[in-house]
Amino acid sequence: MKYRLHILFVLGLLMLTGLGPTTAQERMCRMPKNQALLQRSSGNHHTAKKTTAISLPFFDDFTGYSPYPDSSKWVDDEAYVNNTFAVGQPDRGVATLDNLNSMGLPYDTLSNTSFGYADSLTSQPINIDLSVTTPADSLYLSFMFQAQGTGYYPMPQDSLMLFFKNIYGNYVKVWSFSDTNAAYVPFQMVMIPITDSQFFGGAFQFRFVNVSAAYWSGSDWNLDYVRLDKNRWDGDTAIADVGYTSNPTFLLNDYTSMPYYQFLANTAGEIAVTISDSVRNDTSFGQGVVCYSKVSDAASGATLYSSPANLVALGPYATAAVTDSLSITSYPSYPYGTAVHFLTSRYFVGTPSTGITVNDTIVGQQVFDNYLAYYDGSAERAYYLNMVPDESEPAEIQIEYHLNRPDTLRGLAIYFAGQVPLADKKEFFINVYTQLAGVNGYYFDNMVKQVQNLYPGYVDTVNHFWIYPLDTPLVLPAGTFYAGIEQPAYSGSDSLYIGLDVNRVGANHTYYRVTGSATAWNPSLFNGAVMMRPLLGREITSSKVAMPRAGTVHFAISPNPAKEELEFVFDGDYSIHYTIYSVSGIGVMHGALISGQSADIAQLAPGTYIAEIQRNDGTKQTSKFIKL
Repeated sequence: MKYRLHILFVLGLLMLTGLGPTTAQERMCRMPKNQALLQRSSGNHHTAKKTTAISLPFFDDFTGYSPYPDSSKWVDDEAYVNNTFAVGQPDRGVATLDNLNSMGLPYDTLSNTSFGYADSLTSQPINIDLSVTTPADSLYLSFMFQAQGTGYYPMPQDSLMLFFKNIYGNYVKVWSFSDTNAAYVPFQMVMIPITDSQFFGGAFQFRFVNVSAAYWSGSDWNLDYVRLDKNRWDGDTAIADVGYTSNPTFLLNDYTSMPYYQFLANTAGEIAVTISDSVRNDTSFGQGVVCYSKVSDAASGATLYSSPANLVALGPYATAAVTDSLSITSYPSYPYGTAVHFLTSRYFVGTPSTGITVNDTIVGQQVFDNYLAYYDGSAERAYYLNMVPDESEPAEIQIEYHLNRPDTLRGLAIYFAGQVPLADKKEFFINVYTQLAGVNGYYFDNMVKQVQNLYPGYVDTVNHFWIYPLDTPLVLPAGTFYAGIEQPAYSGSDSLYIGLDVNRVGANHTYYRVTGSATAWNPSLFNGAVMMRPLLGREITSSKVAMPRAGTVHFAISPNPAKEELEFVFDGDYSIHYTIYSVSGIGVMHGALISGQSADIAQLAPGTYIAEIQRNDGTKQTSKFIKL
């Protein structure tokens, strides 16, 4: 059975200035929802359950590309496997424990005064029965951990704990770490000997737990290089591995994505001069690592660029940047508006003593699609503007973009960070400008488009963005334009959270003002990229909920009231996406199924809920039910 722990958690206090970097008007807070997990939870993710205990050695360095822990090694999926929440990670991939459950949602939104158990990471049962392993075999569990990283720092009551399961089925705390100065600590190695006979059984398990103070909106802990084996000693801390630690940089020198036809209009100006990442040597001796890189067209497999050998000298326990010049002489042709994907592969060839081989290769993707973006796709924090106290003046965010050829602006996609309570009643406008007062030498604004009476959307769409079409498409000339949102005065729309990619390197191109249109714009003081993107070229479809049409498909759920499972019945043999909301509008489950299949709702607390289905044509229907 999946182990779940609950913590009293509130997100309204994220606006406290002590919870993240702030300026007088700009503010930053932790992401209230993990959209990567929300999107991937659509398949009702469940880890595989083992019928027999796995054998020693146990090892995981979280180098996979799934956001969930490897189900062959772990029985729960509350940790988030990623390569963006750590700083100075020993190799690619860490497991992050935070205050968000396996669906990327808060554990509890009712209290702001308590602290307790949040994320856990529990191993599969491991056979260390006395017939195969004894206390005399020098059995050790080791792991590396980091507090905060790019997330949020632990507070005085927060701690990372480690529990061992004994032969009586009880979990015993064997280690914990709590330090009010833990923010941004480097990764630390921990060695735990296992000598007590109460742990030597055929189904031993260990569990990491994040214990977090809800008042401070949670804490983040990163784990890496988890290893359990015998014949070790307390000085056996060497990892003896060489591997990539960072993702390859994008092939573009400023944007992270743009339409392919816009790219072809100025390849020399848009393509990066170099591509780079980093490699770490976790051995006690220096190594010369031979690295290669290759750029290929994902659709055809054709190689666009292949680098010469790059010999990188690595000292003991050292990390070094690996940079290759990028020279692509020709690009494939595709019809106008086609989404194009290039793959960047970085790998070792013939290197000695590189240890774990899976992290000797890393693959990045360069996407050319119908939007302009500056972010890497992940939001580590949320960005918002603090309106003047009485909200008598509007607040506005604008992001600068450029076009290499004339194009048609169809709309804006926005990555709204879920708030508790949801901000779906906070009104905003979409504004488009070709010049801003005080920016690039201009003395006044030139607004060319405004769309009013819009509200945040939170149901997942492609890449988690909510799409807002313009009422009429806007033709823009080549050159600079600005697109963003305005929070109107006296609208109750203060503190509207938008995803922020804190790993953005370079200018963030973001401008803001909170004192009305008579004032000049301020450049953002935050590092990172605010996650909004203009949609260009081809026609787009709104993410707005479609009203059911007359004669719509029959939809029913049963039983009602329900206790363990909720069956979805509708006409047709296609699959639909469903979301279950609390009566306050918070999504608590998300999945996909076909007619006649059931969703497991046993973990939901008793109460009233709303089940919503969405078909492929975008239409949605809802039905209320009671969970016993």
